[in-house]
Amino acid sequence: MITDNDVLQIGRLLKPHGIQGEIVLLFDKETYADIDSSFYFFDIDGIFVPFFVEEMRFHTDISAYVKFESIDDQSVAARYCNTPVFLPRTVVQSVAADNAPNFDFFVGYTVHDEKKGEIGKITFVDHSTMNVLFVVAGSETEHLIPATEDFITEIDDNQKIIRMELPEGLISL
Repeated sequence: MITDNDVLQIGRLLKPHGIQGEIVLLFDKETYADIDSSFYFFDIDGIFVPFFVEEMRFHTDISAYVKFESIDDQSVAARYCNTPVFLPRTVVQSVAADNAPNFDFFVGYTVHDEKKGEIGKITFVDHSTMNVLFVVAGSETEHLIPATEDFITEIDDNQKIIRMELPEGLISL
């Protein structure tokens, strides 16, 4: 069974387009739109279900009209409005290796500081500021940690741990 740790959200289904079952897929980033995939996972009641692409036409750099197999009319397509769309982390990671660092990949990883030990789990990556931030849920509070390669000392993909050497006082802010 596929779990949250196996996939990464890359977008969301918006609304039906036309009467043949096409639906608008809005990608979270242009990088995700560039990934050539024959299928996507939909989160349906907490279960990741694969849907296979029959045809895809891009509308903008980050949106496409997609016709999925087994979605054959507007009423069926309407059932999937606002459904999160995912790809396997391995697929996204292979594309990210070719481009700039993709810190979104680390959602779900645990952050360990060299001095303070376990800080918490990365729940979100905030791209709204000039510096990308990891939003880390600690046991009692939420921390904002700059997502910079300068602080990262080791990444353990098997255990989903990021070891960091954080500046003194950053966690207490």
